[in-house]
Amino acid sequence: MRNIILWIVLAATVRAEHHMNRRIESRQNNNTSGLQIVISNMCADKIWPGVVTQGSTGPTASGFELDSGANRTINVANDWQGRVWGRTNCSFSSDGSSQGSCTTGECGALNCRQAGNPPATLAEFTMDGGSDQTFYDLSLVDGYNLPMAIVLIPNDVEALKDIQAKHTNPSCVGSVGNLAPQSFNPYANSQQFLGTTSSSPMDFDKSVSLNDVADWCPWDLQTLPPSKPGNGVYPYPDSNIQRPAFAPCISACKKYNKAKYCCTGKYGPVGSCQRDYYGDAAKKVCPDAYSFAQDDQSSTFIVPKGASYQVIFCPGGRSTNIIANNDKAGGTTSKASVGKKSALMAGGSLIVGIAWGGVVWAGFWVAMFVTCGVGG
Repeated sequence: MRNIILWIVLAATVRAEHHMNRRIESRQNNNTSGLQIVISNMCADKIWPGVVTQGSTGPTASGFELDSGANRTINVANDWQGRVWGRTNCSFSSDGSSQGSCTTGECGALNCRQAGNPPATLAEFTMDGGSDQTFYDLSLVDGYNLPMAIVLIPNDVEALKDIQAKHTNPSCVGSVGNLAPQSFNPYANSQQFLGTTSSSPMDFDKSVSLNDVADWCPWDLQTLPPSKPGNGVYPYPDSNIQRPAFAPCISACKKYNKAKYCCTGKYGPVGSCQRDYYGDAAKKVCPDAYSFAQDDQSSTFIVPKGASYQVIFCPGGRSTNIIANNDKAGGTTSKASVGKKSALMAGGSLIVGIAWGGVVWAGFWVAMFVTCGVGG
């Protein structure tokens, strides 16, 4: 078994935070070849992906139009840190400004001038987070607008070649129009799905039904609620009301800005903030995605650095449940140690497909990053 040493450099006495709330310290990027992010639109409609760079050198274009079925590749530095999201139902003026016209993910212009407004499903990357590792995740902390998956592209990196795709490629499908039945099996006729095959199948969540996904967003957090009846009063219970097919959902933190929802103030220290009613609902439909700010332990994917990635909008199928299933299996495979306890083993082991935020990472992050104000 090939082990990658994970060095824990400080005692766990300070706060651990979502890795995207940290900025990498400035350093020389000696490898100019860079990495690629392939952005794919498998949705039925056109979208407008947005990209924000939070550290190092990002792509020349921070936003663009992407037709249904189309792909676009962006180039980023080997130590890039940033996020990708999708905008919906946009229109732009002749100078490229959007002036708030996008229904979700608005960022001021075709070529984004800011991070996208919530709600927006996020793909977040820290390409070089220290100890030769990359950190990445799907995040619903700002809310949800589109189904999304991340697929790792190994780039012939020696440390990545034996890692199975079932451990590295999370997916979040929280929209009924993109959801497959609970009996979903994508491997008929030797087909692949999100880089996986029948010999090493993906761990899909099969617990939620079509009705669960249709109504998962708490009523008060819908950004496009159903039209009121003629008398202006919704019937009770509201679960009987037909919701629109496109049903973006803003997080409780972003809507109400309360400390207990945003894990700030007295709720800031690790362990003092609990998943709220939005987080519970989001985690049910997308187990591998961040559902609140301190969701590191069940949401961050950590692999050896050097990979490129594909971000897929509307991947189809079902949400994955990679991390929880790895924990149940003891967190090990024939090639890598993937359970959240693996980093405690003597000598340290490769951490793949886990979120090991918690207090142990706190010291590590203090050594590697400085706090910045960008949330995620």
